[in-house]
Amino acid sequence: MTEEDELAAEFQTQRSYLHAIAFRMLGSHADADDAVQEAWLRLARTGGGGIEDLRGWLTTVTSRICLDTLRRRGVRGEQPLELEVGALAWDAAGGSRVDPEEEAVLADSLALALYVVMDALTPAERVAFVLHDVFEVPFDAIAAVLGRSTAAAKMLASRARGRLRPGTPPADAHAAARDVVDAFLAAAGRGDVATLLTMLAPEVELRTQSPEGPTVIRGADRVAATASTYARRDALAHPALVDGVPGVLITVGGRPVTVLAFTVVNGVITTILGLTAPTRLGQIVPSWAT
Repeated sequence: MTEEDELAAEFQTQRSYLHAIAFRMLGSHADADDAVQEAWLRLARTGGGGIEDLRGWLTTVTSRICLDTLRRRGVRGEQPLELEVGALAWDAAGGSRVDPEEEAVLADSLALALYVVMDALTPAERVAFVLHDVFEVPFDAIAAVLGRSTAAAKMLASRARGRLRPGTPPADAHAAARDVVDAFLAAAGRGDVATLLTMLAPEVELRTQSPEGPTVIRGADRVAATASTYARRDALAHPALVDGVPGVLITVGGRPVTVLAFTVVNGVITTILGLTAPTRLGQIVPSWAT
């Protein structure tokens, strides 16, 4: 085996880790693949000689590539990531089952949707937050990536946490729709069916995916009654942007149990999409979101 082959083999052992970092920063598998490939090209040009900590070196290089990508996005004025989670599996009804491959795509897309809230962060805040809070990279290493002091890196991560703290609405969510959703959740928490009915369109639909399969509930009366039964004193609601619309991640004891997405038209809720599968949610919801 040549020296280049050995270096390529070592890089391969780090590929999934580097892709995970890039994906969380960029919100796209394609962009993450590009970042990781660029990291490999830089490693191949540099050679492995003199690199004492290959994982650390690759983390720094990949993060800088992602930082440059995020900054270019800002210059071009790109819109926040938009997803179409609802188009994948919500049309199924009755006793039909979701294809396992479609379920995997749905789960992956939903995880992406939760990352959309990070579009409120600056590139430097996003990099500092992901590296430290998700991958536990030390602040001195993050400072080297950003070209700033360790104290500044800590401040950036802290500022990012503040913006992502539950109760801080996503930057691009429509305020009016968010207010309707928040009021709906508050009424559901009180078991206030009368108030829930004022926020629901007559033909509203609640479509959920659970381990038992898809379920569709139609009509304001039935949806209001169902929502009121979900009230739990130990549940916490975390605002999120899901499929481009106001949504919520519900956790109990720090464990994700439900994700809901709301479509609001003319001040009333017309559709609620829900994923209620604790095991799956535990795999796809990032720890910082709970």
